[in-house]
Amino acid sequence: MGGTRPAFDPDLLPGLQARAAQLPPLSADTLEQHRRIAVEGTPGDRPADLTAGGTIRVSERTVPGPAGAPDLTLLVLSPADGSGPWPGIYHTHGGGMVMGTPRSQIEPLLPHVAAGAVLVSVDYRLAPEHPDPAPVEDCYAGLVWTAEHAVELAIDPDRLMIMGASAGGGLAAGTALLARDRGGPRLTHQVLFYPMLDDRMATPSSTMLDGEGLWDRHDNLFGWTALLGDRRGGPGVTAYAAPARATDLGGLPRTYLDVGDCDTFRDEVLDFALRLSQAGVAVDLHLWAGAYHGSEVVSPEAMLSRQITAVRDDFLRRALRANRDAAAVALAPGG
Repeated sequence: MGGTRPAFDPDLLPGLQARAAQLPPLSADTLEQHRRIAVEGTPGDRPADLTAGGTIRVSERTVPGPAGAPDLTLLVLSPADGSGPWPGIYHTHGGGMVMGTPRSQIEPLLPHVAAGAVLVSVDYRLAPEHPDPAPVEDCYAGLVWTAEHAVELAIDPDRLMIMGASAGGGLAAGTALLARDRGGPRLTHQVLFYPMLDDRMATPSSTMLDGEGLWDRHDNLFGWTALLGDRRGGPGVTAYAAPARATDLGGLPRTYLDVGDCDTFRDEVLDFALRLSQAGVAVDLHLWAGAYHGSEVVSPEAMLSRQITAVRDDFLRRALRANRDAAAVALAPGG
């Protein structure tokens, strides 16, 4: 049985109601509609200018996928002026494992790119057509290529972080575990916004939302089942697919986590943060009262949304500045 849901922040309700009117419940029958909306937006949405008025250079790279799998496309955004090397942000988009594109959720990152960073966003294969381990293996293959071609991308390979929201946060966490366990690229940070971590759906928050908020228990069941099929909730699921299952969280990079107390993922995020900290990982954790899943995207003008975004931006500025400062020291004479 699900727990009692905390109250939604009243300022977030108009946006939630408008979005609910535009989106049908997620199912096999409506998946293509959801995918189309993820690409085209809902009526009234403004297409993002990824060049940020000409301050950002936008390109795509076709790179090898995992062994035996198709090539991958990476979307690359870099400052239009200067030559780097800059800190790198490797981005894994959200969309419940079943939708989304490399352009999803990157508009808030454009000011950080323009200020001096390179963003690489991976076009991983989607479930259910491509179930686990395809998505996380694609994300890892793209990360490895990015690190190996860092000089070409004007990225400092020692200053590379990974980030993602929702399913993208889960994939980022799974990719960071793969990088640790396979001796892959060293990451300075993992930045996870309300990540999708646990397929078992056994916590109070995982079942407290039924037909309300965004990404309720039915959506969550659909997403995990699309990814894992009959294995969902059973013993045959790896920590790379569902990072909440990891028993060893040591050796991971500094981690930023945030989640609303009205979010399906609340409890798994809080538990993950606690276990990371107990494993000796530096953790920045923010629990936002009244926030539902993706509320800052749906209601960006609400005061709470502004606070969520400001705290994230401050963390990213400090992380990127620390990376740039460390790179400058390393390049200095005698560094």
